[in-house]
Amino acid sequence: MKLRYGCLTIALAALCGCGGAAHQEALGRCKFLSDGQSNYSAANATEKDLGTATTAWASAVITSGAGKGDQLEQNAKVAGDLANSADQVSTQLGQLRKAIYDLPLREEFTQGVRSTLITQITRRQRTLQEMRTALTESAAQFRELHQTRAYKGDSYPTAVDKLNQMLQTHKAPEDAVGGALASLKDKYGIKDADFATHAAAR
Repeated sequence: MKLRYGCLTIALAALCGCGGAAHQEALGRCKFLSDGQSNYSAANATEKDLGTATTAWASAVITSGAGKGDQLEQNAKVAGDLANSADQVSTQLGQLRKAIYDLPLREEFTQGVRSTLITQITRRQRTLQEMRTALTESAAQFRELHQTRAYKGDSYPTAVDKLNQMLQTHKAPEDAVGGALASLKDKYGIKDADFATHAAAR
């Protein structure tokens, strides 16, 4: 799943059209966010599924232990796959964050909405990267146990505990893009039908 935001670039600093410069800038920003919302929603869904799967896996390991032999290798593989998924979602969010950051905005309100949105996305990226780190450590520790002859399969990597504690406070991703879009629409009285007018005027 790749995000393609290059095709969404819009000139937001138009000084003509109904409502003046501020309205036109907000309208362009709304169009940008609306075009990218489906990709953002897909990233949200992936992150939610990742959190659910990781929580279930960590709980199973804590309850039953890391296992022995092939089970250790399987747990190492699962941890690695989950770590890759966390990194992929973080990268997708990073692409959106950069695209939003690069928007040429002049109005204070739209700049404020952008700043809030970037902060929300950055916070989520940080959480995903922390999750990826804990999962990567877990995978490495599972492989270490696999090489330890004295290991009897009745314990599990310390990194899994760290991951589990992190997951206890993890919240499902919110629709930050939808929130920003609603804020702009409400402030400037923008309707979806206005997007077509904006596109025709470009």
